[in-house]
Amino acid sequence: MGEEEEDRSGTAEYASPPCFMHELTEDYRVPTSADAQAAADVYRWRKAERQRQIEARLAVSAADRAAMTEGIAAGINALIGDVGGRLASYYWPFRGEPDLRPWGQAIVDRGGRTALPLVVAKGQPLVFREWKQGEKLERGVWNIPIPAEGDPVFPDIVIAPLVGYDRSNYRLGYGGGFFDRTLASLPRKPLVIGIGYGSCALPTIYPQAHDIPMDAIVTEKGVVSDRR
Repeated sequence: MGEEEEDRSGTAEYASPPCFMHELTEDYRVPTSADAQAAADVYRWRKAERQRQIEARLAVSAADRAAMTEGIAAGINALIGDVGGRLASYYWPFRGEPDLRPWGQAIVDRGGRTALPLVVAKGQPLVFREWKQGEKLERGVWNIPIPAEGDPVFPDIVIAPLVGYDRSNYRLGYGGGFFDRTLASLPRKPLVIGIGYGSCALPTIYPQAHDIPMDAIVTEKGVVSDRR
């Protein structure tokens, strides 16, 4: 996450982050072999671009965001096909992100299962807990609802909201470093789908050595990239 979110991430044990797989922290943002000035320039650019993208999506009307989210949900469904018995992790919406809660309910209605991500601690991988609508929630860091109970689970599908993305499927997140740590720690690789509005497309996010690309990108226009 950005600096503000990084500071808040240490205030509680668990949190469901606004964008659960993030890019950078102060001690994680550059490879040791990178040129220091170039790395600093990339860090400043990413920070400024996050802010610009978030402000842009917050300026979109709620009605327009809802309409675009319907297109995103349709694109995800076209990509994943049958969900019977499969576990899909999504997220609780934050700061103008697409609200996939109705999509999550539809997954359950179609015979699938759903989960939400939780931050355990700064610098640690995320934990996923199974959850469906109507089950108990509690407030995590940033007052975002999280499943109140349950053992860790391992999703078959992970939906990752984007602050920005590039043509190589690399994802610009909020800067907390959770995304790559989480993928590296899972016992098996899930299908990872980055979702966002088409306006967040970028020529590049200047990916670093630790960045891991999405398998696919979905916007309101449908599946715009599938690199599986």
